[in-house]
Amino acid sequence: MKKRVRKRLMIGSIGIAGSVLLSTLLVLLYCYVKGAPPLAIDQNTHVYSVAEEVIGVERGSENRYWVELEEISPHVIESTLTTEDKRFYDHLGFDMKRMASAAMKDLKHMAMVEGASTITQQYARNLYLSHEKTWTRKWNEALYALRLEMFYDKDTILEGYLNTIYYGHGMYGIEAASRYYFDKHASELSLAEAATLAAVPKGPTYYSPYTQYENAKQRQELILSNMKKQGVISEQAYTLAIAEPLELTEHNEERAKRMAPYFQDTVLVEAARHLDTDLESIRSGGYHIYTTLDVSKQEELEQAVNEHMPPSSLEVGAMSMHPDTGAVVAMVGGTDYERSQYNRAVSSKRMAGSTFKPFLYYAALEHGYTPSTTLMSEQTTFELKDGTAYAPSNFHGYYADAPITLAQAIALSDNIYAVKTNLFMGTEELVDVARQFGIKSKLPSVPSLALGTASVSVSEMTEGYSLIANNGKESPAHTIVRITDRHNHVVYERTEDEPKQKLDESKAFVLAHLMTGMFDESLNDYMRVTGASVSPKLTRPYAGKSGTTETDSWMIGFTPSLVTGIWTGYDDNKELTLGDQTVSKQIWTSYMEDAHKKETIETFNPTGDVVGVYVDPDTGKLATPYCVSPRLTYFESGTEPTEYCHDHMPSEEELPEQSPSQPTPEKKGVRKWFDWLF
Repeated sequence: MKKRVRKRLMIGSIGIAGSVLLSTLLVLLYCYVKGAPPLAIDQNTHVYSVAEEVIGVERGSENRYWVELEEISPHVIESTLTTEDKRFYDHLGFDMKRMASAAMKDLKHMAMVEGASTITQQYARNLYLSHEKTWTRKWNEALYALRLEMFYDKDTILEGYLNTIYYGHGMYGIEAASRYYFDKHASELSLAEAATLAAVPKGPTYYSPYTQYENAKQRQELILSNMKKQGVISEQAYTLAIAEPLELTEHNEERAKRMAPYFQDTVLVEAARHLDTDLESIRSGGYHIYTTLDVSKQEELEQAVNEHMPPSSLEVGAMSMHPDTGAVVAMVGGTDYERSQYNRAVSSKRMAGSTFKPFLYYAALEHGYTPSTTLMSEQTTFELKDGTAYAPSNFHGYYADAPITLAQAIALSDNIYAVKTNLFMGTEELVDVARQFGIKSKLPSVPSLALGTASVSVSEMTEGYSLIANNGKESPAHTIVRITDRHNHVVYERTEDEPKQKLDESKAFVLAHLMTGMFDESLNDYMRVTGASVSPKLTRPYAGKSGTTETDSWMIGFTPSLVTGIWTGYDDNKELTLGDQTVSKQIWTSYMEDAHKKETIETFNPTGDVVGVYVDPDTGKLATPYCVSPRLTYFESGTEPTEYCHDHMPSEEELPEQSPSQPTPEKKGVRKWFDWLF
């Protein structure tokens, strides 16, 4: 009988051992087949200026940084191993001795009262699982721990653990904790500071040195004592660490202002588009985003906005970019980011007003206009094809009541000239040409489009003007140069392709030079040029165009190296006051002068197919020595005037005898053939 029992016991034992062995092999096989679990976690994304200075740190719901094990103070590693898992480098993911002790206590209390998790198990839980105390979670934790130990070395696991453990106050990982508690990098922590941080993960609320200093200090001393007992530190190091005062960083509860916040928001959207992902993944993906932001220009733009915006609810949208590369160097999307994150430089669409006219006049140059082409400026009612009438008016109802040149029409922003030109070409033509300039917004094919009745954004208008500044070459606006992932691998890099020639080079130059006229009072006529109020403040050549509607004020202008667009108005489309109407020009002037103050003076260099001649601003004809304000004007070769101005000639008694070959002067006020079309 006894022999039979022994046999059964032996068979049972062998069966149990075989089952255990088989189960172990199946578990190991399962872990092997499943492969290495991913180590990716949410991390802070860093945003850099063009000079590669950190201008912002984007985070998801948690604050994280990642540092290599070599960049972490040895004191942190020693105090963490002593506290959390002193046999970490000796076990295969499970500390059997601790597990047995914890299991006895759990069975005694019939509940999970004590844990024995190793660093590997805690890392597995941090990466893949919740922190609930259930047997299912413990089983899954064990499987993940096996897989981590099977496929990764100990240093990789320890590095991951130290970069993911929670240290309280929203700080995940030793680097984030070091910065938050002591305002230093993890590599710079002293023994006392390292032991203090090693104390926190056991109870981030209970052991926070900010809220529970005594608890934190007691646990720090316990950790230091254990390190001394285990021979990790000397008696002297222990004594010095115990005595070292903890200099915690003071945190201002007021939210710190981000540099160029509207620009950074635009960067995140652009990054998500390039990487084909969502914004949250960008914020928490641990990326390093290298941008085009010029910190000094951003500060100058913000200063100009702060200096000239009135103390009212008037808002602003502004963007500045290099026309040759498309790099956006500065951006302001509103007066107060904390109050409103709506980016008026990118997202808002407002009526462009007369800033739309340069697109019209480029089309006019394509249809045979020259800077000297004259049209009658007078109050006019246009009868349209559908039988309706359209009667635009000039600013304050002023008219020349005489022919004016294209050069004057741009400088004075004459609306009658613009509408006549739009109707002469056909309203569809302006829409098509605006598309060439990159305007993507909805554009109505109507006579009033010449006066900027379409709603457009600051960004697309500024980008459109960059083609003019860059002699017709297109370099799309962008904010990102390069993106690297958390391992410093390049995942996106902008290629510097040769800019596309979208416009005729010579016509683009002629237009750019015509746009310098808004600051040149030699073009004054029935009113002053539109830039007369700011031209005394300008110290170098600029080209530009302003525009004003009842609710919107614009100023967009450029040098060969910088294009800047400014819009001001009210979010609720409230009518502008007389003072409001000048703000955009004031901001633009202050910023452009500051942005160029360290730069050499640039000129708009004519292309090979352009000639410059002096003309009389009133008649558009070649100037004579008697013309009061001759202006150097550029024409495409072969289109320059050949007839001399006679309007400013002296009286007949003062004139020398006229040769028969001299042309007969044409009196101002005689209509040109264009006028008879309307």
